[in-house]
Amino acid sequence: MPEIVEAGMWGLVAGSALLLGALVGYGLRVPRWLVAYVMAFGAGVLLSAVSFELVAEAYDEGGLAPAAIGTVGGAVAYTAGNVWLARRGARHRKRSGSRKQPSESEQGGSGLALALGALLDGVPESAVIGVGLLKGGAVSLVTVVAVFISNVPEGLSSSAGMKRAGRGKAYVFGVWGAIALASTVSAVLGYAVVGGLSTTVVAAVTAVAAGAILAMIADTMIPEAFEDAHLAIGLITVCGFLVSFALSHA
Repeated sequence: MPEIVEAGMWGLVAGSALLLGALVGYGLRVPRWLVAYVMAFGAGVLLSAVSFELVAEAYDEGGLAPAAIGTVGGAVAYTAGNVWLARRGARHRKRSGSRKQPSESEQGGSGLALALGALLDGVPESAVIGVGLLKGGAVSLVTVVAVFISNVPEGLSSSAGMKRAGRGKAYVFGVWGAIALASTVSAVLGYAVVGGLSTTVVAAVTAVAAGAILAMIADTMIPEAFEDAHLAIGLITVCGFLVSFALSHA
């Protein structure tokens, strides 16, 4: 199988978790504490993947400067995009609880902002899958698992919040279906576009994705989990971290 096709396939696998979570969140009444526990676990998995698969890899490939500059740059870019979207109604896009998403009547344009927010969260995760194929021709299982696990609670919580805000089934599944496809394209572009660049630039791009993911974890995943998991969040996050760590060293 051509590696570019493999990149798209793995991107689709990771993105399909959003649809899986959306199906559960929209169709079933999932306890908020369970969503929070899964979100905390997913945050721990992503934290480990970012540490051992992305930032460490960027450092090994390009040295400290590209790794540090790329990580900070990714965090700045994500934060800037998140601030812009928050002002347009997407601040609580991962929430299904007390701080609910606004309906379109409450804040015009919030539906589009929610969709763009989901895209902002998903693209960096999928891009690193494609970039990972550039090294040795094998996708990082840890990265795919981490993205998949983190995407399930995101789709679940967000779709439940969209339903509570009065958004219809066509809108909810249209958004998550489009993001799953965007994840596929992002993984392909991560492989195709970055493939012709120097090792230092590849390291910097990997670090940019890592910084964006770290900012997303701190700004959206952990606050969502803490809202309902409270004191249990630390233990659950550590469990997710250790599972991902064990996979990366298996």
